[in-house]
Amino acid sequence: MASLSMAPVNIFRHGADEEKAETARLSSFVGAISIGDLVKSTLGPKGMDKILMSGSKGSAVTVTNDGATILKAIGVDNPAAKVLVDMSKVQDDEVGDGTTSVTVLAAELLREAEILIAKKIHPQTIISGWRKATQVAREALRDAAVDHSNDPARFQEDLLNIARTTLSSKLLTHHKNHFSQLAVDAVMRLKGSGNLEAIHVIKKLGGSLTDSYLDEGFLLDKKIGVNQPKRMENVNILIANTGMDTDKIKVFGSRVRVDSIAKVADIELAEKEKMKEKVDRILKHGINCFINRQLIYNYPEQLFAQAGIMAIEHADFSGVERLALVTGGEITSTFDHPELVKLGHCKLIEEVMIGEDTLIHFSGVAMGEACTVVLRGATQQILDEAERSLHDALCVLAQTVKEPRTVYGGGCSEMLMAKVVSDLANRTPGKEAVAMESFAKALMMLPTIIADNAGYDSADLVAQLRAAHVENKNQFGLNMSEGIIGNMAELGITESFQVKRQVLLSASEAAEMILRVDNIIKAAPRKRVPDHHPC
Repeated sequence: MASLSMAPVNIFRHGADEEKAETARLSSFVGAISIGDLVKSTLGPKGMDKILMSGSKGSAVTVTNDGATILKAIGVDNPAAKVLVDMSKVQDDEVGDGTTSVTVLAAELLREAEILIAKKIHPQTIISGWRKATQVAREALRDAAVDHSNDPARFQEDLLNIARTTLSSKLLTHHKNHFSQLAVDAVMRLKGSGNLEAIHVIKKLGGSLTDSYLDEGFLLDKKIGVNQPKRMENVNILIANTGMDTDKIKVFGSRVRVDSIAKVADIELAEKEKMKEKVDRILKHGINCFINRQLIYNYPEQLFAQAGIMAIEHADFSGVERLALVTGGEITSTFDHPELVKLGHCKLIEEVMIGEDTLIHFSGVAMGEACTVVLRGATQQILDEAERSLHDALCVLAQTVKEPRTVYGGGCSEMLMAKVVSDLANRTPGKEAVAMESFAKALMMLPTIIADNAGYDSADLVAQLRAAHVENKNQFGLNMSEGIIGNMAELGITESFQVKRQVLLSASEAAEMILRVDNIIKAAPRKRVPDHHPC
């Protein structure tokens, strides 16, 4: 009987897989650390780019150093790696920047945890130490944050510095002064609302990145209909999502039989009458511009031209949504009750040329904060990466306007947090102190990687930086243009407090979650059965 109880019992369905204890933990660590190693070469102002290619025929090529974009594009199978990928997506959605930092910090924490577990320190002891370390690091970051929101001139300078720091690690680093001014102007127009939907980005091939500019109005990448007015003032706009062709017979397999060609002409005439009736109903709204998400066919277009109405067709859904937002109108599908329809308004609509393309420019729109950023560049890849870089800067600036506190960049904040965590470890008895020390080491890895990526001697620079912080030079960080340590306040290397806090909290929570795992169970794959009921 005893021998029977010792026999291994498989409680899972055939085909299911289970990894236990050390094997499961090792598998999690390896997956998460590999994700960190993949993106860490993109960290900092001298980080490298990655080329991402899709596997399909005629594959699209993406050149980027944005952590979230890289991690979204790769397919990962390891569960711990998926946790880090999801975490970087949340960081991107929440604050827009710091996606690489948060992934690298979580991976470095797990690298340290792997060493501690090899020394037979229990995961719960490590987690307990990390939680205390996170708490003191967060308090140190909060105490070091400065708030200039009461002084408009200094706050404007802070925003410019944050935009420059964000863009210095992106493709736009060589034009960061031009683009940081552009991003700050766009965000300041929002008047604190933080609604980035009002900032429209249009990419046009040709010219160089320095030809990009901010247009105070709304640009729609469409054309005005034939024989219709190309310029119009004090416009009432009806924004619609409706089919302007004839109503088709929608019974599958139906046919219309006629006994003469004249009857076909009668059907066509009836269809025309139906279209004319719809156009008449639209004209009753007292509008002089009609914008439709769907196509406007030749006959309705002709009727609009005769009535002196500007008609714009096939404005894509995001264009129509944004247009409704900025002109103060609503998207309409039925036209029986003109009194219930909310029209959009703007002072002037005209055609403008950008490069070789004609676009429609709306100025004096109801939502005064609306603006359009026109990006120019030599290739589509450059334009795409410029848009991603600018989006990160706009997100961070919008967050900073809401939460105006700022901290210093260049590894300064990380070293500051590492110092207080090390001090706490020195005062803490027991094994938790070792876990706190490992947390401080992981934080110090961020300035180390920034220096390594720039090709400098990271060991020497980080040792100098640590010595400076021990002497209470709390504003010192890495100056990567010259490969020395310097005062971040004088260099203007500033980052958003919100971004740094989110990096610290997200990375420690994700690392803690992965460290808790001691079992990985994979479900059995579903068996394929032949389909006996094909449709």
